Amino acid sequence: MASRLVAAGRVVERVQWRDRSGIVLAEMGMNRLDGLTKHPFRIHADQARLTPLLLSALSVYPDVDVRFGTHVDGVAEGGTGIRVRVGHTWTRARYLIAADGAHSTVRGSLGLPFPRSACPAQALRVFTDAPLDRLLPSLAPLTYVRDVQQSCTLLGLPDHWRIIFKIPCDTHEPLSAPNLSLLVRRALPGAGEPIRITGADRFGLSRGVLTSYRCGRVLFVGDAAHLTSTVGGLNMNAGIHDAAEAGQVLAAVLHGSARPAALEAWAWRRRSVLLHRVIPRGETARRECANATAPGSPPPWPGCGPSPATPTPPRAYLAQASLLDTPGDLNHEPASAYRTEEVTPDVANPVGRRAPGHS
Repeated sequence: MASRLVAAGRVVERVQWRDRSGIVLAEMGMNRLDGLTKHPFRIHADQARLTPLLLSALSVYPDVDVRFGTHVDGVAEGGTGIRVRVGHTWTRARYLIAADGAHSTVRGSLGLPFPRSACPAQALRVFTDAPLDRLLPSLAPLTYVRDVQQSCTLLGLPDHWRIIFKIPCDTHEPLSAPNLSLLVRRALPGAGEPIRITGADRFGLSRGVLTSYRCGRVLFVGDAAHLTSTVGGLNMNAGIHDAAEAGQVLAAVLHGSARPAALEAWAWRRRSVLLHRVIPRGETARRECANATAPGSPPPWPGCGPSPATPTPPRAYLAQASLLDTPGDLNHEPASAYRTEEVTPDVANPVGRRAPGHS
């Protein structure tokens, strides 16, 4: 699957920081991740390109039933399984993975509290088919523009670029072509020619984390489990890690090579990664951006530590930004944590029981 996704997306081999005038403040090559991953680069690809690849890969498994236009109307746990109601039909399974997004129906059906706090800014995405890497010499496919006048993030995809701004929540100006063109010109004055805008959207940002990613026989992953306002795709990547590791652990439980307690350990571990790795890194990036845009403050070196005198080495910075330094599979846990020589009945914890160490 990785090779097919790489072919469908744009390979990002370097990340760059620059100011509005085009001066490159810093640049890091993703090849510094050699030895930490088989894929020492970043991929920019639309979800619309990934999902057909996943569907094709799943089609070879006769036991996989992919249903479109299916709305979950209710969830109920009982005994050794979980029941899901779709319309007037109940479907039974041993476990359910809820990956149904920020407005999770499954989470709501179980009555789980999901308190959110709104962020003081909203995201504005502007789409263009202009060749920004030709208009702005030496531009990297992932570039952070940090400037006291106007900051933004530039993402290069195979057939277009995205320019992402953070704007105040009380901004209600229409997304008209003149307004968007003015904003883009202010952020990228060195383009030399008008940048054609092909579309734009904006959305609010909020924060929220479930008390536990496990509720009985239901496992929550991605936005159904957590929302953050982190930059650099950390929340999205953390959600992908949630699901990948959940699949590993659940397969081990169902095949009898791990005890059901492994699911509790998974829920605790993934939530800990979010609270102690993802959110703090997002806050650090937010502060760096705020420093770079504060009048009279020079842009900091990206990834700087407690002070510019103690910078984070580029390899460590890129590993942290990619979440490559977080536990991700069964091999990171001691065997005594949840492995067993015998098949153990997969009796789930009662609904609502919290993972160890949760407040």
